Amino acid sequence: MKRDENISGKLDWVSVMLFVFLTVFGWFNIFASVYDDSVKQTIWDLSLSSGRQLLFMVATLGIILIIVILDMRFYETFAYLFYGFFLFLLALVPIIGKEVGGNKAWLGVGSFGVQPSEFAKFATALVVAKFIGSAGFKMDTLRNQAILFFIIGAPMALILLQKDFGTAMVFAVFLLVFFREGMSPFLLIIGICSAVIFILTLMVPNQLFLHAGIVVILGSLIFFGKRKIKRILILSVGALVIMGVIESVDYVVTKVLKPHHQNRIKALINPDADPLGFGWNVTQSKIAIGSGGFIGKGFLKGTQTKFDFVPEQSTDFIFCTIGEEHGWLGSVIIIGLFVALLLRVIFIAERQKNRFSRVYGYSVASIIFFHFATNIGMTIGLFPVIGIPLPFFSYGGSSLWAFTILLFILLKLDAHRSEMLQRI
Repeated sequence: MKRDENISGKLDWVSVMLFVFLTVFGWFNIFASVYDDSVKQTIWDLSLSSGRQLLFMVATLGIILIIVILDMRFYETFAYLFYGFFLFLLALVPIIGKEVGGNKAWLGVGSFGVQPSEFAKFATALVVAKFIGSAGFKMDTLRNQAILFFIIGAPMALILLQKDFGTAMVFAVFLLVFFREGMSPFLLIIGICSAVIFILTLMVPNQLFLHAGIVVILGSLIFFGKRKIKRILILSVGALVIMGVIESVDYVVTKVLKPHHQNRIKALINPDADPLGFGWNVTQSKIAIGSGGFIGKGFLKGTQTKFDFVPEQSTDFIFCTIGEEHGWLGSVIIIGLFVALLLRVIFIAERQKNRFSRVYGYSVASIIFFHFATNIGMTIGLFPVIGIPLPFFSYGGSSLWAFTILLFILLKLDAHRSEMLQRI
């Protein structure tokens, strides 16, 4: 493979600096989340999560170096190979994987392990980009749409076998990419409406009110719109489907979902119903964030952290440490940096000269957005707790490495966008 000697001068340094700041600040917050002032501890202590995270960060430098040295065509050429390899690893997990935190989602030996589902995200993004970027591709054909849904559905199914519903849900965000590339927004609208209806059904004690509301909306659409037979039939079928969803929610929650998944939904709807039980995580998370006030208690001064009130604070609930120790101001700054990174990634995606790079760029933006929005949303009680890490912040080598690979492949492609134009 041909190496570019001037690659460092072509990288998007705005994105690189945002990545560096988020990763380093995340490292400090991991230390704050496990710090105990009754014991002499240092941030690079390998017995702590922060010390191990430092090792992961050092390894990240090697990963970045490999990504920028490899030829730009490497990622498109071997996209299907990456995808097949990680599907194979995902298939191995239920057989020889080890269980961590109630989910059997890891491969490894002893204390060292990797989570193949994290790396499957960038592999799937590459394959989606390669397929959509292929010559003669048209989004409006049923065959192409079926293949795309299979591409994102295969890793979802294998991850669901690991009982990791949170990570499996990430792959649904590729619908945003499909929509950007010309797919009808119908499926996206259906998905959003289904989620809203699901939550409303859980919140409204008497489902008759929901049915009555649907009938009123249906009647209004028919009365005030064009009274064509086809339109009336479509609206009526849609209303019947929605009513069917409402009636099936209770069955899904009580018969399909596991008890801990049911508790997460209950905690979302009413965490105060059992604050010492299923509502504990969300309640303590909101207390920790709220206790920080405007400017926070200060670095290593978080009392909720010291007494371990918030579970999984260095991983899923790392944002609690930000809110408690750096307050509203620090939280807004971090959210602003994530938004800046997302906008930068979208800007990079839009300036690409070929479809493969653009689709991959939008895949990166969609995946980071899902993680960022869901993680912060579940810490403040807007979303159920589904075990989604905060990119570049949460403790864990697999998460950090996977997001690094995801981002820097895009930066590599962007550095060569003028050369990619020659291959259209």
